[in-house]
Amino acid sequence: MPVSPALDAFMGTAWAATPLPASERVDGYDVMPARRTRLAEHFPGERLIVPAGQLKVRSNDSDFRFRPHSAYAWLTGLTGEEQVGHVLVVEPSGEPVLYLRPRSPRGGGSYGSEFYRDRRYGEFWVGRRPDLAEAAQLTGLRTEHLDDLEKLLTGHQPVTRVLVGVDSVVDAATGRPSAQDSERDARLAAVLSELRLIKDSWEIEQLQLSVDLTAAGFEDVVRAIPAALRHARGERWLEGAFNQRARAEGNGVGYETIVASGAHACVLHWIRNNGALDPSTLLLLDAGVEVDSLYTADITRTLPLSGTFSPVQRQAYELVLAAQDAGIATLRPGASFRDFHRAAMRVIAEGLADWGVLRVSAEEALREDSGIFRRYTLCSTGHMLGLDVHDCAKARAETYLDGVLEEGMVLTVEPGLYLQPDDETLPVELRGLGLRVEDDLVITSDGARLMSGALPRGVDAIEAWMGNLLG
Repeated sequence: MPVSPALDAFMGTAWAATPLPASERVDGYDVMPARRTRLAEHFPGERLIVPAGQLKVRSNDSDFRFRPHSAYAWLTGLTGEEQVGHVLVVEPSGEPVLYLRPRSPRGGGSYGSEFYRDRRYGEFWVGRRPDLAEAAQLTGLRTEHLDDLEKLLTGHQPVTRVLVGVDSVVDAATGRPSAQDSERDARLAAVLSELRLIKDSWEIEQLQLSVDLTAAGFEDVVRAIPAALRHARGERWLEGAFNQRARAEGNGVGYETIVASGAHACVLHWIRNNGALDPSTLLLLDAGVEVDSLYTADITRTLPLSGTFSPVQRQAYELVLAAQDAGIATLRPGASFRDFHRAAMRVIAEGLADWGVLRVSAEEALREDSGIFRRYTLCSTGHMLGLDVHDCAKARAETYLDGVLEEGMVLTVEPGLYLQPDDETLPVELRGLGLRVEDDLVITSDGARLMSGALPRGVDAIEAWMGNLLG
């Protein structure tokens, strides 16, 4: 609605000062400088640009909830929704500078009226932002107004690398996409991922917190099963039970929660979660709490909705669990990243052969020129975990997929069986079974520590755990 001069003048008066507490700092304040130094050392004499990202429209004039890019969060410790459009620049000297949209003054008139009129950035609409001095206090960084970034990027430029595809405004201002810059920019993205492969002690603490909250969320889901069984869309009832925990005690979920009952569990990334629950079937729950620092867990349990596995369900579950055990047993510094997948898949193939599902031997099915056992498992057995559920995805193959494990890496081990309901190669009693067991582990000096050990894994332990929660 139109704002009269009288209203604008009135809105600019009589506001009390509300500074941030002088002691407030971002989580991980003490570890951030070393991260930025390590990044600058990879590209001496060059300018590096790492944006937080822009809002994305969900529908019409409604935006998705904003989450800053993981590389930006890793380098600044800034994780909130107010980081929209902000940019970290590492200058050729190695000095990092944060360009941000500071808190708008409450002056009205010539001082501006954004704070009460701007529906996208105004404080009265979306909440408070720090001013330049407060942002410097929070992060230890030199801060500049976001409006000055355009001036920085005009005229003669040093060699510049940009984390592209994150902020279209930054891409346009730096002339991206550009063929001559693509290789240079890709190298920046790779280094930003590779620097995050090994977690420091603070990161491991954050990941353990997210794992612990996720375990509590799984307990919430089990307690909600009786009510969910009575609901026409019981999967969504259980999704809500987990997501309530994630939102109340963390930033939210680290990825869309998978609540897949019955044959829906054969869809690896089932997030429709619109099915009713049948107590005779299994429930596959794949979920993770993202804590306020944006680190996320990623855990899967396959649970009998009745509280008790049937003989066929037990048989299938124990094969998947044995595959996971075999994969976990390979984890240690110096092991190939792919070793745990190979070990788990050997167990799966041998089990399928023993059941008579495979028409060839396990050895033949495992050959690179065959792989026919994958009809029933499809997915890789794990991935790095951290700020992203599939962390460090831009790392080069030689440092990740074809690399070796090192102390401080955090990863998932998650073999599964997905026995499609319409698969005529399967005996009828196996059709429609979907199972996955997924845990989060940190590589230690002599092996690996199971971070998600608070949740039961074995058949008997799961039945006892569910029995206690269901009363």
